[in-house]
Amino acid sequence: MATALDAIADNARVYFASGSSVPLDVLGAMAVERHRWSALEVVTEYLVEPIPLFDHPNEPFRLLSLQPSRAAASMAKAGAMDVIPSSLRQWGDLLARRGPIPIDVAIIHVSPPGPDGRFSLGVGVATPIEVIAEAPIVIAQVNPRMPYTFGAGEIERDEVDFFVEGDHPLVELPTPNIDDVTRQIAARVIELIPDGSILQFGIGALPEAVLGSLSSRRHLGIHSGMLGDSAVTLHASGAIDGSTKPLWPGKISVGLGFGTRPLFDFMHRNPEIVMLPASLTHGSDVLRRMVGLVAINSAIEIALDGSVNAEMAGERLLSGPGGQPDYAIAVSQSPGSRSVIAFPSTAAGGSTSRIVRQLAAGTTVTVPRYLVDTVVTEHGVAELWGRSLTQRATALRAIADPSFRSGLA
Repeated sequence: MATALDAIADNARVYFASGSSVPLDVLGAMAVERHRWSALEVVTEYLVEPIPLFDHPNEPFRLLSLQPSRAAASMAKAGAMDVIPSSLRQWGDLLARRGPIPIDVAIIHVSPPGPDGRFSLGVGVATPIEVIAEAPIVIAQVNPRMPYTFGAGEIERDEVDFFVEGDHPLVELPTPNIDDVTRQIAARVIELIPDGSILQFGIGALPEAVLGSLSSRRHLGIHSGMLGDSAVTLHASGAIDGSTKPLWPGKISVGLGFGTRPLFDFMHRNPEIVMLPASLTHGSDVLRRMVGLVAINSAIEIALDGSVNAEMAGERLLSGPGGQPDYAIAVSQSPGSRSVIAFPSTAAGGSTSRIVRQLAAGTTVTVPRYLVDTVVTEHGVAELWGRSLTQRATALRAIADPSFRSGLA
């Protein structure tokens, strides 16, 4: 470990894998040995929980986040965090040597080598595989608990400069609680998913509820940024065979796995799963070819003109765009595909409508109104594609909570 840490120069910019691939042993050692550096900028994406570095904001660690989350609240409070507005497809380009945020050191999390001597990035491939292609120094934490997955994440020994041993459970995304409102929304969404659809989905209770309710469908495919726990059960039902996919037919094609141990075990050496870089999971040239794609995402609020905010609650930044804009753009260019924005009609215990007259000044527009297709709440489905502003407002009012509809008139 000490030799690997010696390779991290003072004032370096250091990328580390996120999601379920956070290399906790290396980051813990960096926190203990923080006296080595006067300043380090660490760059990462979505985090489920705080990491050891966050106990030492500005001493020496500063965070540059591509996908902020509540896990980094202590860094934000200490003024040791900044955010790069960007979609998932852009992350690899941003961090490349030719990009505006070139990485000096990449810290990744890999499985033990397979019979052919190659290692695997396991459950986190999308951005890490693009970063290590150009990072001058690559440090790999080898963990026997990381599954070996096939595809773009299989790497040769000579692609890594330093190997360190680690042995800790992967970071898990807890199984979300699915309440009655979420089930009602999911029931409406699944009516929009015919047999043979190709699915993309984000993080949260709603995508899990939708996938958990599709067991009666057949010939479904998955091409998505991530794979969650519910995909394991859906696959066991026989609903997924990938037969309609023009690319990677018969395969589940994703960039990362984000869930709990049963998902990781399902992914381990599974020949039906192919892991891909973000340029392929979110690239418009690929997605436009996925005819019959149904992209299922959520939002914090939506205005009556269709503008979607999926990042801010009031003045608080809760998240980033992720892959939602990438899929919204691609679906708009693919006949026969559909983008679904689904969320509960209210927040704060029913005291606030999530359908609003207009987004407040300063609120981020995650998906502009001209890319919004279908919106679903527990009260119904609003089809916005090709509708006028007046028609959109009428359709969205109809699926707002009844107690707020008069205020939206």
